[in-house]
Amino acid sequence: SCLQTSLSIWGWGSLGVVLFLVTFGPFAIFYFAFYILCFVGGGFVVTLLFGKSNSEKYLEQCEHSFLPCTSVGIPKCIEEMKREARPIKIDRRLTGANIIDEPLQQVIQFSLRDYVQYWYYTLSDDESFLLEIRQALQYALVQFSARSKETDWQPYFTTRLVDDFGTHLRVFRKAQQRIAEKGDQMKDQAEELVDTFFEVEVEMEKEVCRDLVCTSPKDEEGFLRDLCEVLLYILLPPGDFQNKIMRYFVREILSRGILLPLINQLSDPDYINQYVIWMIRDSNCNYEAFMNIIKLSDNIGELEAVKDKASEELQYLRSLDTAGDDINTIKNQINSLLYVIKVCDSRIQRLQSGKEIDTVKLAANFGKLCTVPLDHILVDNVALQFFIDYMQQTGGQAHLFFWMTVEGYRVTAQQQLEVLQSRQKDGKHQTNQTKGLLRAAAFGIYEQYLSEKASPRVNIDDNLVAKLAETLNHEDPTPEIFDDIQRKVYELMLRDERFYPSFKQNVLYVHMLAELDMLKDPSFRGSDDGEGESFNGSPTGSINLSSDDLSNVPSDETVQLHAYISDTGVCNDHGKTYALYAITVHRRNPNSEETWKTYRRYSDFHDFHMRITEQFENLANILKLPGKKTFNNMDREFLEKRKKDLNAYLQLLLNPEMMKASPALAHYVYDFLENKAYSKGKGDFARKMDTFVNPLRNSMRNVSNAVKSLPDSLAEGMTKMSDNMGKMSERLGQDIKQSFFKVPPLIQKTYSDPDHCRVAAPIDDNVDDNIPLRVMLLLMDEVFDLKERNQWLRRNIKNLLQQLIRATYGDTINRKIVDHVDWMTSPEQVADAVKRFRDAFWPNGILAETVPRRDKAIRMRTRVAGKTKLLEVMPDELKHIIGAETTRKGILRVFEMFQHAQLNKRMVYVFLERFLETLFPQNKFHELFNKLHSRSKQMQRYKQRLHSTQAPSLQK
Repeated sequence: SCLQTSLSIWGWGSLGVVLFLVTFGPFAIFYFAFYILCFVGGGFVVTLLFGKSNSEKYLEQCEHSFLPCTSVGIPKCIEEMKREARPIKIDRRLTGANIIDEPLQQVIQFSLRDYVQYWYYTLSDDESFLLEIRQALQYALVQFSARSKETDWQPYFTTRLVDDFGTHLRVFRKAQQRIAEKGDQMKDQAEELVDTFFEVEVEMEKEVCRDLVCTSPKDEEGFLRDLCEVLLYILLPPGDFQNKIMRYFVREILSRGILLPLINQLSDPDYINQYVIWMIRDSNCNYEAFMNIIKLSDNIGELEAVKDKASEELQYLRSLDTAGDDINTIKNQINSLLYVIKVCDSRIQRLQSGKEIDTVKLAANFGKLCTVPLDHILVDNVALQFFIDYMQQTGGQAHLFFWMTVEGYRVTAQQQLEVLQSRQKDGKHQTNQTKGLLRAAAFGIYEQYLSEKASPRVNIDDNLVAKLAETLNHEDPTPEIFDDIQRKVYELMLRDERFYPSFKQNVLYVHMLAELDMLKDPSFRGSDDGEGESFNGSPTGSINLSSDDLSNVPSDETVQLHAYISDTGVCNDHGKTYALYAITVHRRNPNSEETWKTYRRYSDFHDFHMRITEQFENLANILKLPGKKTFNNMDREFLEKRKKDLNAYLQLLLNPEMMKASPALAHYVYDFLENKAYSKGKGDFARKMDTFVNPLRNSMRNVSNAVKSLPDSLAEGMTKMSDNMGKMSERLGQDIKQSFFKVPPLIQKTYSDPDHCRVAAPIDDNVDDNIPLRVMLLLMDEVFDLKERNQWLRRNIKNLLQQLIRATYGDTINRKIVDHVDWMTSPEQVADAVKRFRDAFWPNGILAETVPRRDKAIRMRTRVAGKTKLLEVMPDELKHIIGAETTRKGILRVFEMFQHAQLNKRMVYVFLERFLETLFPQNKFHELFNKLHSRSKQMQRYKQRLHSTQAPSLQK
């Protein structure tokens, strides 16, 4: 049955298929399949569309119920970008002076154009960013200008700038000395000099060393970036400073675009050499100076450059076809060039062989020295200082000082007696007073050098000494009273083997010849036996005796005087402002008591101080008047401080012990405190001093400096004979009259050696308030190393500079300097400086290309030309004062200092640091610079050495 059923199914099925194919054809199966696929696809599409519409409706219903709010910042940002940019208004006023603002605006425009715009426009056409940078720069310049106007620039230009330059020169000099002490030939002496320089700098500064900034370009750029960022923090508004992108752009423009190229140019030795030549372009090069530079040069590069140029010129001259008179001129030029080449070759061979010998040592060992007669030595400032040093070494200084003192006494006595005779003719009688002073002076000389108490004593014939003592006791002193003994002392110095004969064999004599510039071309000729040497030569100075009658000074010790400054104020008299001090004075006698007020200016105190210290030399070591202040001296705090200091000065002056030690002082104190107008200038004392001294100065002009500075040694010898005679040549500077009146010092003055300190302390109590004298003396001290010489020479120079400044400018020199500084900082000069900067960086409005480094030979020849011009421009008077060799070494030392770019950078950065410290006194730039330089290797080594030296003492 199952089989039948199965067959029936297949049968009916087959029948149905056959009927379908017969009815619809063979392709009906494909149509059927297509219809089924369309049905299924249509159902899927209907389901998808229905589900999407339902999902959107559902999400729309749930949107505000479940999802957070969308951000509105992006749409607003897009909307803001679609708006037109609002124009930024730029105020072109910067400093308030149009002549400055115009070139400054051009500098800003050129800076943005050449450092920002050339790449910014490739990124965007929007100029708002550029305008904001310009606005930030202008705001910084406005703030900088405002600070500059509020700053007092006089102390910076007259004190700090000079002190920093002097310190730089001192560090360089010490570095040279330290290298010379090592004595070995180093591979790279220039590099060793730079290292030693910064080693000395950290020892002198103690808190800072700038070696990294000056020797490492990477550290230098980092330092300038940090410095510019600090300046932007001070000058920019907080909002602009917080904008890092703009801040970094401005910082890079200032540091790398402006400051770094400027500092590199100012530090370039070749640029400095060209500037020196330009500064003294009116001076023609002297052949002798040029040959001296060649003979003294220790740089093989310089010598080879000069030799090559001379060979080139020689070849050109030999190629000329000349005849007649021109041939002689060309022959002379050829001979000169051959000589230059020969000197260069000889010098190069000596330097390459390492057999360089000091000229002085060479002359001392092998040279035939010229003879300078003793009488010439005694009247020449330069020669005399070496003879003083030698006589001090041999213990014969008493003979020399005796001879010089007698010379001064003779001429002074002659002049005074002539004045006395002229006054007697006019009916004026001062015979006893003048003769008394001359007798006191003569007794002073006798006690100082010839008496049995003298130490050291001038060893001379006892009969002559006894005869002199007899004359002094029974006769009036005459100008010739010491002539016999002086002649014997002169012959002793001339003939005794210990003195002049041995001096000619000493190295000091060779140094003297070098300073006189007589090692090669002597200008003095003489014999060893002293024939023809003048005994009655010109004296070397004057004896400044007091001619005041001291007998009229009240000596009643029961009179008590008290005074103090009770008040101070500022007065205006016909447009002239000055401070006035009210002094309350109490004078108590046994029978009465008085009180009054008197009014004095600071200039009155100063004049009074000068008069009493001139009369009583020992007071100069005790009384210290508060120093002058040229600028801002009307400030209330300063006046209160000066009032306090002047009060202390008065109390010390009125101390009973002071009055007892100098009885004659009371007369001057009473006169100063009297209730009357104080008469400054030439009082009785000053007029008498002028009468006593001026004739001598007029007649003894050639040798006045020698004894003018001599008396300090005499004064010390009178007060502490045995202890202080060994220090005579170091203390030759005070007036000789102290030795005659024998006023003992109450307090010995102490000295400190500032050898390893900055040049920032006052040079002298009476010098620091005189700006030009301070500057000139400081520079001469450091350039020519005068502190290493005896004080006699230094005081001579000080006196000469004082006379020069007074004769040239009078008493208004400080005011002229203030006016000059004001002129330097005036809008016209600032505008001129900005224009020069603009024209140097953007000539004709186009960024200047980097100047290619000049050929080494050209740079070397420029060095030689610069040194030659510097030596040529030095006046001969300076050589006659301090010596030719000292002058030459000092000038060449300064020139050599500028031949090292790293050292020049150090000086530029020091000036920049002091400038910012002066401009921003409230911002602690000093501490900031110490931190910026704290990574210095030299500083770290110094601290380690300091720690290692202090550790043992701490353990003990």
